[in-house]
Amino acid sequence: MRVAIVFNHPYEGSYNNAILDAVTKGLKNADHEVDLMHLDNDGFNPVMSKADLKAFVEHKPIDPQVIDYSERLKKADHLIFIFPIWWDLMPAMTKGFIDRVLSPGIVYDHHPRGFGLVPLLKNLKSVTIITTMNKPKIMYSLLIGNLIRKAMLKSVFKTMGYKNLNWISFASVKSVSQEKRSNWLINLENRFSKFN
Repeated sequence: MRVAIVFNHPYEGSYNNAILDAVTKGLKNADHEVDLMHLDNDGFNPVMSKADLKAFVEHKPIDPQVIDYSERLKKADHLIFIFPIWWDLMPAMTKGFIDRVLSPGIVYDHHPRGFGLVPLLKNLKSVTIITTMNKPKIMYSLLIGNLIRKAMLKSVFKTMGYKNLNWISFASVKSVSQEKRSNWLINLENRFSKFN
């Protein structure tokens, strides 16, 4: 199967990059094809311009990079996002990807009865979001309200009509032991080695 990964972290030595390596290795162990959209290395522009907004409304993307990403999403059986949580939400490039690439006519359409959305990515079986943060999980849950779950899983993909939505959250990344971080990576590789 073809797995599209949307990755967003500018530092090559980050724990997010280690996660990307573990996930990719696991997927390849399971003979999946991996299509990496590395937003930082690709120089993705997250800003919705006037021309982009017009194209969004008309359901006709004009940015070559957005068109490329859109075509690759259409071929994906699974979609994985990997990014850090900064100030309780996703980085700008990930948000820009949602705004500019997950667009009507490509990823979803409005229901013909006028209420709700209809998913258009017919091959897509699941969406997995993998995040890192330095806050403790309980603090992010109780004080912040798990904004990533609300914003990405509920407000974006569930609203569009997609099912099988998963969030893997690694918390207190800087304060846990190196052994724990290593075990997380081993578990991720094993998990995605059994991915189907």
